[in-house]
Amino acid sequence: MAGTRGRGLSERRMASIDIDIGYVEKLAELLQRTGLTEIEIGQGDARIRVARQIQQTVEVQTVTAAAPSAAASANAPLALEPAPSELNHPGLLTSPMVGTAYLAPEPGAAPFVTVGQEVREGATVLIIEAMKVMNSIRAPRSGRITRIFVENAQPVEFGEPLMIIE
Repeated sequence: MAGTRGRGLSERRMASIDIDIGYVEKLAELLQRTGLTEIEIGQGDARIRVARQIQQTVEVQTVTAAAPSAAASANAPLALEPAPSELNHPGLLTSPMVGTAYLAPEPGAAPFVTVGQEVREGATVLIIEAMKVMNSIRAPRSGRITRIFVENAQPVEFGEPLMIIE
């Protein structure tokens, strides 16, 4: 232990790890190829963790329109809020978990579905990320998407309305 006196245990362990940079680069390539966000591999006391950060760009577009009349705005529901009648719609798809809803497979990609699009039962309509796991949410029935109640990267609660498939 001569020469290591004063060093912490973690410093002594770090000094004994022989890192193969080529192996780490292969792990990083695997992250890119598979879309994973991190990989951790261990052998004995040695561990290697390779992680990447996903940067998401959100474009905000401001539209200026003439103010609607008071009567029209009182009767019109908010764009993303379901009307009371929609909450009992047989084609209402609700969130099966708490998480973050993503309407596209990755930032900048086309959305899984859009309003007016026909879908088949079992087709992926969005993803909910929960505890760093991407969960595909599939159409419970075939039909046309008539309403989407969530925005991309929006947090959702269990049972929250996501969309209507008629």
